[in-house]
Amino acid sequence: MKVILCGGGTSGHVNPALNIAETIKKRLPDTEIMFIGTKRGIESSLVPKAGYKIDFVEVSGFSRSLSLKNIKAAWHALTSVSEAKKIIKKFKPDLVIGTGGYVSWPTVKAASKLGIPTLIHEQNAFPGVTTKMLSKVADKVCISFAGSEKFFDEAQREKLTITGNPVIVDGMSRAEARRKLGMSDNEPYILSYGGSMGAEKVNQLIFDLIQCYSIPKGVRHSHAIGRVGYEKFSDIAKQNGFYEHPNLEITEYIYDMAVRQAAADVIICRAGAMTMSELAIRGSAAIFIPSPNVTEDHQYKNARLLADAGAAIVYRENEINGKLLAEAVDELLQNKNKRARMSDSIKNFATNNSVDLIVDNALALLNK
Repeated sequence: MKVILCGGGTSGHVNPALNIAETIKKRLPDTEIMFIGTKRGIESSLVPKAGYKIDFVEVSGFSRSLSLKNIKAAWHALTSVSEAKKIIKKFKPDLVIGTGGYVSWPTVKAASKLGIPTLIHEQNAFPGVTTKMLSKVADKVCISFAGSEKFFDEAQREKLTITGNPVIVDGMSRAEARRKLGMSDNEPYILSYGGSMGAEKVNQLIFDLIQCYSIPKGVRHSHAIGRVGYEKFSDIAKQNGFYEHPNLEITEYIYDMAVRQAAADVIICRAGAMTMSELAIRGSAAIFIPSPNVTEDHQYKNARLLADAGAAIVYRENEINGKLLAEAVDELLQNKNKRARMSDSIKNFATNNSVDLIVDNALALLNK
């Protein structure tokens, strides 16, 4: 069997595709898998690192305001389908799976035109424009949250199935993760990141936290700056002497994220759907700083759901600063019982078999 997966731009789209690919290979080891992405997306590095072949098309998103970029985006929307069709014809897949991002549009659209079975997966409660457009041509649409059905046209709802987000957690314990990182069991550990592409406001807040808390307290702290802004913030880190402190780790991207999440006492991050799903399965004590730059404010709405259940702490960007963040972190590090309660609560939001459900639905298309 041959399968093409497409999902790109950020790790929130790429990692689900990689998890699906891994599950397919475990079930059907002889399956040949390749990816379609864009050269500027994080998939250009993550996919080859995972050991899969990737080919590229040129596609970009539309700006919300009137812009010359929209002319270029419109051109790519047309030409990228032809580019994807050439790749698909050469590889001859039995199945195409899209996990979001601009690249899913031409790939799934082209596969549908060629009569190849297609499945798409939406990670967020509020489906993106690409998902809603592709739901008209895809054979199956997997969604992650109950209630998302209302955002789709009535004619497409029979294609929908709720699977949750395809997160694979290896079951590594806190003790195992800490041994792997060379940490003692009682050493406080903070993990923070703003997403694979980075988030300037999160980086600013974390650098303030490092200055007023992590350095003075000597707390072990790992922070991923992200691809966008890495040069700027790594320079700031050098100027402030962050790299001189052995308890600090400042990097562009964390490749062993599963180990770090398992080891961390407190995790500070955005509230993307995949991140929240990962932390729910792990039972992590989390402080979410949702991105305000997403459709219908879905990061805040999703995170608020967890916060109201006592499963997380949530701050909007405009209501938090380094000092307040330090106070919240210190309270969690000092209060083991509170962290335990948050851990138990966030586990109630976990879906442990979602990747298997997605693969089940994908393979069922072949049987049809």
